[in-house]
Amino acid sequence: MVKRVVVGAHYGLRDWLVQRVTAALMAVYTLLFVLILAGARPTNYAAWTALFNGQAMKLATFLFLVSLFLHAWVGMRDILMDYVKPLSLRLTLEVVVAALLVAWAGWAIQILWSVR
Repeated sequence: MVKRVVVGAHYGLRDWLVQRVTAALMAVYTLLFVLILAGARPTNYAAWTALFNGQAMKLATFLFLVSLFLHAWVGMRDILMDYVKPLSLRLTLEVVVAALLVAWAGWAIQILWSVR
């Protein structure tokens, strides 16, 4: 009979891959965003609005934010699994973290697609 251990970060390759892929996506976005800022040099609200008005920029920014939230989720879950031993407390904290990340993703959608 195999007994499953409910503590510790035992998710392995999937979490490692999520962390690396999201980090790569965030790095590419950051590099491209810096290049765009160097070329466009937005100095006022109208210029910033024009920068984020296109669907491509909104989508790229949202992809960056989703990557950030996934990256944060994997990291926070691993930290909670390693350091919070009582199962009920750990699950409660994981639900709180997940709820916050989903709420922030919804807020990001609202902000990005309200730019006109």
